[in-house]
Amino acid sequence: MSEISQSTSDPDLNPARLKDPDYTPPMLKAVPLGIQHTLAMFAGNVTVPIIIANAAGLDGADKVFLIQMAMLAAGIATLLQTIGAGPIGARLPIMQGTSFAFIPVMIPVAAAIKGTDALGIIFAASLAGGIFHFLIGTVIGRFRRALPPLITGLVVATIGLSLLPIGVEYVGGGKFAKFVTKDFGAWYHILLGSAVIVIILGVKFLTKGMTSASAILIGLVAGYVIAFPMGMVKTANIANASWFAFPEPLKYGLTFTSDNVDTQGIITAAIIGMCLMAIVSAIETVGDISGITKGGAGREATDKEIAGGTMADGLGTALGSLLGSMPNTSYSQNVGVISLTGIMSRHVVTIGAVVLILAAFVPKIGAVISAMPYAVLGGGAVVMFGMIASAGLNLLGDVKMNRRNMVIIAVSLGVGLGLKAEPDVVQIFPSWAEMMLTSGLLPVAFLSILLNAILPQEDHI
Repeated sequence: MSEISQSTSDPDLNPARLKDPDYTPPMLKAVPLGIQHTLAMFAGNVTVPIIIANAAGLDGADKVFLIQMAMLAAGIATLLQTIGAGPIGARLPIMQGTSFAFIPVMIPVAAAIKGTDALGIIFAASLAGGIFHFLIGTVIGRFRRALPPLITGLVVATIGLSLLPIGVEYVGGGKFAKFVTKDFGAWYHILLGSAVIVIILGVKFLTKGMTSASAILIGLVAGYVIAFPMGMVKTANIANASWFAFPEPLKYGLTFTSDNVDTQGIITAAIIGMCLMAIVSAIETVGDISGITKGGAGREATDKEIAGGTMADGLGTALGSLLGSMPNTSYSQNVGVISLTGIMSRHVVTIGAVVLILAAFVPKIGAVISAMPYAVLGGGAVVMFGMIASAGLNLLGDVKMNRRNMVIIAVSLGVGLGLKAEPDVVQIFPSWAEMMLTSGLLPVAFLSILLNAILPQEDHI
């Protein structure tokens, strides 16, 4: 966690206030901190709908609509987390966003059905998965003992370790540079990404107070500015984007049944797949909530926070499917932001949610943010994703490192990350099983829970 407040006399940044989720910093400080959270997750949030749109062969107008809905749904889901509604919501600084975990379920549907018909199936399956995810939240408190720091620490660490390659790929220029421009790893990408990392670290440790707390935002903005004279900011989409566009809920409908046997099989598989991945997403949410409370407040998450956060996760996905958005989940990137800044205010993240909602109604805003080069985002992502892994290690720091627990960590990480790195090992399995085994997070979570339950507590291994 950041120690910024210990190096400044600013009363708005003292340790007790920073650890309080209900504390609201002055607006001049809260707004840029909220925007920082939006910038941290923006690229990931809009990437998923773009990937699915490409797989389904959709045109530019449909892509723009899906991006709008991704921003709107993420903003609404975030408000469910930060403000809450009854038992729903963790009331913690949790930023929601479109989940990458569900891509392996959605791409086969998009590729097989094509066009907007695929979206009707995806959103129907997403609605079912969201409801299932919500129900998991109502009972997850009963299984809290099965998720001690050993398990949640492994989950959080796995999230960070799994995301790090994405950050590094962004620094190299991203998939666009790999497959379109063919300049992946070019010196200008590396230089720009490295400059962002250096700026973030410099601002973080050489300044105090609000400046230090906004290190990531300053690094991203500085990288954006540097990218302009390098010719790396594409302004065409900004110029072409409209100033206002109203969302259209249920634009593509919800398709639960089909007279075609093959299509019905795809629908059924999509619904089952979404529900299975909801389990993974729920475990990830538990890890994210634990990472936030540990990294930002130095404490364990409560059962109420875990249950409320998981229910909000599922409800956000269900509501998003009605709007025309892919499944939502708590965003691990923002766990890294909180771990780095040490600011636990949920109201700061509420501001970030409002920014997302405004961006959904004003495509021009989203176009400006989305024009940020991948290398700039990558520089910030490398720092943030590394902080997520560090938060997991921090959780594991509370675990007694006897031989039993070390074996659980070794086997869980070894199998989970090993299969993710070499997915062809399990190609003999059905596609749904292969998808689950190579997710990285699910094998780690399953093995750590199983081994923790069956291995004797005595250190006789």
